[in-house]
Amino acid sequence: MKKEDVPQDDHIQRGIKEITYAVDKDGRYVKVPSLGWEPKNVANEQAWEVIRKDIKSEIQLIKTGKRSPLAYHMVKNLMNPKLLADYADLSIWSVNRHLKADVFKNLEPEILKRYADVFGITAQQLHEIPEVDSSFYEDEY
Repeated sequence: MKKEDVPQDDHIQRGIKEITYAVDKDGRYVKVPSLGWEPKNVANEQAWEVIRKDIKSEIQLIKTGKRSPLAYHMVKNLMNPKLLADYADLSIWSVNRHLKADVFKNLEPEILKRYADVFGITAQQLHEIPEVDSSFYEDEY
């Protein structure tokens, strides 16, 4: 793609730019800031809608005691139990078990630290979940 043909559709992304590689007038590849391409922007927004719904669903399950806060952090970071297990160096069975609220509240500090390190937060923050309101979805993503 030529440099002047890089899409600049500011439809959904609200001014967020990404880098695209394109060919300049001298035939060299250069980095070109792009506001995106409308179909891609729409697809990304639809994907984030699904993620926001998943997060809201997990928060509701956590508040009713059916899931542990680990579920929120896992979904927020776009992980599934297998991926989280790989990063935390635990079995999938263990991660699935730790997603249960009653099991999670009795986890050893060493296990909590493993999870916290994966998410780049403290063990205390691992126990925290946000309140669900419209600003959460607008500001976070």
